[in-house]
Amino acid sequence: MRIHSLTVEQALASLKTSAAGLSSGEATRRLEEFGPNLLEEVEQQHLLLRFAQEFTHFFAMILWIGAGLSFVAEYFDPGQGMARLGVAIVGVILINGVFSFWQEYKAERAVAALRQLLPQKVKALRTGEIAGLLASQVVPGDIVLLEEGDFVPADCRLTEVFGLRVNLSTVTGESLAKARTVEPSSEESPLQAKNIVLAGTSVVSGQARAVVYATGMRTEFGRIAHLTQTAGETSSPLQREIARLSRIVAGLATGMGLC
Repeated sequence: MRIHSLTVEQALASLKTSAAGLSSGEATRRLEEFGPNLLEEVEQQHLLLRFAQEFTHFFAMILWIGAGLSFVAEYFDPGQGMARLGVAIVGVILINGVFSFWQEYKAERAVAALRQLLPQKVKALRTGEIAGLLASQVVPGDIVLLEEGDFVPADCRLTEVFGLRVNLSTVTGESLAKARTVEPSSEESPLQAKNIVLAGTSVVSGQARAVVYATGMRTEFGRIAHLTQTAGETSSPLQREIARLSRIVAGLATGMGLC
């Protein structure tokens, strides 16, 4: 659903809500249906175990064997440079392991930093009355009230604006605050739509009311958090090159060691 292409009335109708917000009963039902408005954490192994695994995977084990054979060859036939080769192999293992672990650790810290950009509390309309809610209790269809200094708790379609300008840098990377409007947008992506405010962005000036259409991991911010947490699952070009070099060095070391 391209909610940014709809009028305010159509957007409210599509979410089965109204300008007065949801009733408490309906909000509770939707909270059970959609879950809390939180960034979920991808299950991770203990930090020390992940560090150890960087030195015990298949290619690392091949390199350890290659290094061991090099030192054995040096012991039985000194002066052939095999000790230096063994030290070089161990260096490759350590560099690759530390680099891979550091990437995963940075991704983990980045997600913790992202969580700090989401508000703890928010003002919303429930049956026409302003209520202070935990941000985790916001559900699709809620009407939230935004003002200068607020962080946006979820992806929202604006319904009323009063001089609203929003800092989108956390999601789009744009450094300048952007003015917002309630008019329907023809943009393909909600990231460019001027009637949308996204979770994790902040209000620089003005006030607004907006209807929530996506919460938690369904928001654009949630997708960024998920990609950040799973970044270590794919190899970087440097990691692939190190793996290729590892195979070559291991093959040479094994061959020379057997000879």
